Amino acid sequence: MIAKILKNAFDPFFPAPIEAWQQFADVCTVKHYAKDEVLKPAHDAEHYFHFIVKGCAGVFLWKENNYVCLDFGFENHFFGDYMSILTGQPNPLETVALENSEMLRLTKTDYLQLGQTEIGSILMRAAAESSYVAKQQQQIDLLTKTAEQRYMELLQMHPDIVHRVAQKHLASYLGITPQSFSRIRRNIME
Repeated sequence: MIAKILKNAFDPFFPAPIEAWQQFADVCTVKHYAKDEVLKPAHDAEHYFHFIVKGCAGVFLWKENNYVCLDFGFENHFFGDYMSILTGQPNPLETVALENSEMLRLTKTDYLQLGQTEIGSILMRAAAESSYVAKQQQQIDLLTKTAEQRYMELLQMHPDIVHRVAQKHLASYLGITPQSFSRIRRNIME
């Protein structure tokens, strides 16, 4: 069942055979996280890679007097501090479950060993490439679109996000204050 969940989620990026996903499934454990539970504390190295089955999580960076939200992860997506996985180094990023979540967890060692297999290498490259494209687009959008445009696009991708993620995190992700976010939401609702 785990292999099928992984395959269905990843097929739009690269349609690998179910056997490839069975290798991943064999090293995964199912983990449940409570809302606001820290998956990886800031200034620690990442030890696990996650796939979100149910729920959502965020990546945060402490700046001045509060956390800045850098990214969200939702159902059917891989999630974690990928930079720390790749470098093996601690960094200031913190990952947190933003609602009660069920995730597949695999150790960094298992994740990297799967990347040594032929199909695992292809899957990891496809995942890294799609992640890179998404982050580049996010940076372009930050520089070329208004906060309202970015919010509207976020709503199109995740219509229920305002019920799942705290407004302060959404505002932070959009690069605006919570007050500006409230004004944008009010304007959209009118």
